[in-house]
Amino acid sequence: MQKITVNHMSFKQLNNIIRDDKEDTFDLDDVHGQRYIAAGMKNKQIKIKGIPGNALGACLDEGSKITVLNNCQDATGDTMNEGEIIVYGNCGDTAGYSMRGGKILIKGSAGYRAGIHMKAYKDEKPVLVIGDRAGSFLGEYLAGGIIIVLGLNQNGKCPVGNFCGTGMHGGKIFLRSDELPKDLPKQVVTRKANEEDIESIKDIINQFCCEFTFDKNIIFNANFYVLEPNTTLPYKQHYTAI
Repeated sequence: MQKITVNHMSFKQLNNIIRDDKEDTFDLDDVHGQRYIAAGMKNKQIKIKGIPGNALGACLDEGSKITVLNNCQDATGDTMNEGEIIVYGNCGDTAGYSMRGGKILIKGSAGYRAGIHMKAYKDEKPVLVIGDRAGSFLGEYLAGGIIIVLGLNQNGKCPVGNFCGTGMHGGKIFLRSDELPKDLPKQVVTRKANEEDIESIKDIINQFCCEFTFDKNIIFNANFYVLEPNTTLPYKQHYTAI
């Protein structure tokens, strides 16, 4: 394992070290909001102590494993699968930008534009789970994969900001909430999750609860909404309804 004290190192220098080093396992300590950590990484295992900045894991590819340890919590990397990022705290903007595979589990909240441009290809279906709430533009231009927002500290209130699902033309967004966003675009249709929907995300939620020691019965004993693209307004070379 290669150990790096990040401190005030630039993100470019840090990512170059990780990419160019023959070592495939890294322990990053003293991270102070550096952006783009592990962007486009492949076949690397990274453990982060500190607070990563925006665009963590952007364009994440298969074969990468990243653990974020805020407040120096103990690592759980041995339980992770390939291509995962585990965030023991909050995350900045554009988390999971253009993910094409893998999984990001965020214990706390995420900033703006989480899951923007996520896409699926054949068996590669990216997953983004946000434990508390997400900022505006969640799932903007979503083309594939699954986004789940659990609203764990929202007491049933809508756990997302404005413009959720803008330009959405693929994938699904699950909101654990008693309320829907009030400004959903015409490209998005909503319904209450049924048993089949819940079954499709059961393993993901179980893993989230295992990683962060939440009671899965409390999480499942709540209302979920499903947001999907409106098939009556298919994507036709534009991202806005006309």
